Amino acid sequence: MRLHILGICGTFMGGVAALARELGEVVEGSDANVYPPMSSQLEALGIELKQGYRAEHLQPAPDVVVVGNAMVRGNPAVEYMLDHQLRYISGPQWLGETLLADREVLAVAGTHGKTTTTSLLAHLLESAGLAPGFLIGGVPGNFAVSARLGQGKPFVIEADEYDTAFFDKRSKFVHYRPRIAILNNLEYDHADIFPDVAAIQRQFHHLVRTVPGNGRLIVNAHDAYLAEVLAMGCWTPVETFGIGKGDWRATLLEADGSAFSVHRGDELIGEVHWPLLGHHSVMNALAALAAATAAGADPRALLPAFAGFESVKRRMEVIGEVNGVRVYDDFAHHPTAIATTLAGLRAKVGKARILVALEPRSNSMRLGAHAEALAPSLADADAVIFLHRPELPWDAGRVTEALAGRGGTAPSVDALIAALRDQAREGDHVVFMSNGGFEGAPRRFVEALRA
Repeated sequence: MRLHILGICGTFMGGVAALARELGEVVEGSDANVYPPMSSQLEALGIELKQGYRAEHLQPAPDVVVVGNAMVRGNPAVEYMLDHQLRYISGPQWLGETLLADREVLAVAGTHGKTTTTSLLAHLLESAGLAPGFLIGGVPGNFAVSARLGQGKPFVIEADEYDTAFFDKRSKFVHYRPRIAILNNLEYDHADIFPDVAAIQRQFHHLVRTVPGNGRLIVNAHDAYLAEVLAMGCWTPVETFGIGKGDWRATLLEADGSAFSVHRGDELIGEVHWPLLGHHSVMNALAALAAATAAGADPRALLPAFAGFESVKRRMEVIGEVNGVRVYDDFAHHPTAIATTLAGLRAKVGKARILVALEPRSNSMRLGAHAEALAPSLADADAVIFLHRPELPWDAGRVTEALAGRGGTAPSVDALIAALRDQAREGDHVVFMSNGGFEGAPRRFVEALRA
């Protein structure tokens, strides 16, 4: 069967492409933005990539068109597909029907931390000898690919609450029907499709409704919004996790989150020592440990595997260090994620300067839905340069003004890099935060420092 995937270079659809290829399908695809790391991964699998959404890319007609959720009416490929009555399906539905129906699915949902937690859970199950399949919204350090079928029964999937496709406005995760589901956290996001938190809670409850009674829900003990979701109705055993709270509890041994002990109820499981930072990382670790245990792994035997965990690319990934200036690339998209990431770095580096370059790239960021929370989220930064492109529909000045002299704007990536280069000095930590390509800014900045 020949599949043509529209939006193939998105992290999710790229994973779908890799799985279809591993199943033996002939796979090709189109995208408007073809860039690494996903494009490199797909090309290495022998998948043909086509630039842009042109009708001729669907000629001759494929057996099925798999439609990514970035596709909209008016897109030339979409209009051709509909006009010529080509067979089509969404990525999540294809995945649910083709691959997940006979697997033990472990789904990781939440506003923050999905990709890291999914990667960690897959790593833990691999260390336990369970050979899981997985689909991760990024390139995990321990596997080098974002998706694989695996040899075992478990399949770990990043479960996104964003809508499925232009013709299916349910959240992606309703198609996965997991036996074990992590509800990591819940906050307002995706302002382009959700009017308020209640709308997101309703989608999370749709997920809860699909988890069987002999399954398990792993739920953040600190999250009031998730407690409200469960209060809507729950038919599955629940285990909670938290720092000093919940069925699975962590006690920090290091303030930066790089070491902590784990209790399950009154029982000490042991200690974790690992390379990640921040309270949010500790919470991700607890969720993954609880889910792996629910899948049959021995939690004590899993603890040494944490030390060997390599985080996903673009999650505080160190790009380089030049003349004592260390440069990071981080996939930030929400004030809470920004705040927790910077707090973890601050706990590690002490009084060293932290400089932040921020691109408002997500739909919610571009719409200004998080504008009021941005300045407080940057409290641990010594200086911030906000990429304020002319087309941004709101004034970033209210963010930089609230930073009380620590913030500035730049109209282009070139100007931003130049401004950072003038400010950076030995001992600084420079963090680029964006959930898009940022025009290659982190690596360009490293090259500017070398020059």
